[in-house]
Amino acid sequence: MPHPLHTRSFRLLYVGRSLSLLGDAAIPAALTVAVYLTTGSTGALALVLACAMVPKLLLLPLGGVIGDRFNARTVALTTDLVRCVTQLFVGAELLSGAPALWQIAVAEAIGGAAGAFAMPTSSPLIRGTVAESGLLRANSLMAVTASATRIGGPAVAGALVLTAGPGWAFVLDGASFAVSAALLAAIEVRHVPIPRRSLTADLKEGWSEVRSRDWYWTSLIAHAAWNGAAAVLMTLGPALFLGDLGGKGVWVAFLQTGAVGLLLGSLVAGRSRPRRPVLMANMGGALYALPLCLLAAHAPVAVSIAAYGIALAGLGFLNPVWETAVQSSIPAHVLARVTSYDWLLSLAAMPLGYALAPLAASAWGAEVPLAAAGLMAGAACLATAAVPGVRHFKAPSDTVTRTTGVPA
Repeated sequence: MPHPLHTRSFRLLYVGRSLSLLGDAAIPAALTVAVYLTTGSTGALALVLACAMVPKLLLLPLGGVIGDRFNARTVALTTDLVRCVTQLFVGAELLSGAPALWQIAVAEAIGGAAGAFAMPTSSPLIRGTVAESGLLRANSLMAVTASATRIGGPAVAGALVLTAGPGWAFVLDGASFAVSAALLAAIEVRHVPIPRRSLTADLKEGWSEVRSRDWYWTSLIAHAAWNGAAAVLMTLGPALFLGDLGGKGVWVAFLQTGAVGLLLGSLVAGRSRPRRPVLMANMGGALYALPLCLLAAHAPVAVSIAAYGIALAGLGFLNPVWETAVQSSIPAHVLARVTSYDWLLSLAAMPLGYALAPLAASAWGAEVPLAAAGLMAGAACLATAAVPGVRHFKAPSDTVTRTTGVPA
């Protein structure tokens, strides 16, 4: 079978998504610097981040319905244009020299709302531009690119912040969304229309599809536990490393090792053909228990860093293998709604981790929440092996036997 990049529609989709991923990867660092320099307040930064997150969580199920009712290309193109405008607006505010915090917060809220409609279109866009036998390669390629942007994005943000100011990172992100929208306008995406019914009926149908598959909803619980544990580590990790484990340089080395592991795991996923993909993907997620438990046990820093690289390699393997299993098994007409519930559970677990980690650390020390989060994530992922649907889920035969090669 030809490589997915040989297909014009997927090639244009890939280029557009890659550019927007790079732009997005530069935003967190630029936003942190911009808001803190403007206000001098971590509370103001938390407010802006909440403005971006809350609309996304509230609107994700609706985004799934819209993604199934309309062609995913149309929805993604529209949301790209909205996010282009919001990011250019924030960039212009920052470049003006007198940014207003409330305007930045409103713009980020609008961008977060657009993200709620954009995220469920990811799987329909890939499934609608790639033959089923090429899904794993296409997802692996997307995952490799996403991993690479996580390494390069902060470097781009740092260069822009130090030389031209954080506003230019937002201008870059806005421009990347404009290019992505233009490329989406030039492609064709297969779409299976659904009958027009009430919003409630569409939401119930999507949830029914989730609930009817034990391999899916049990894996979602495991993935939510993983994301909650990641939030605990990202909340307590900086203070732990900056205070006791070697300072900023060691923390950066920890994060970069994870980013490299994520990239390598994505590459391995592109070469693998697991016979039981859901089971193997969840076993990769269970590796996240290693760095958290090692940090809680005061293991040597080098060991904890290496364990984090291994854990993120497990995530890099999990993501494309899981997405391929979902895309090949969920009916096309409900795919956006089903994946919106996936995103909802994953994102909702993170604010919970952010909120509980400092409280638990102040009461019992950082070791307790780190160990608890690690054990929770590891146990949840391993427990899915007891679910018949997870153990017996097998890759479609054409994906296993007819797909060859590795992602570019």
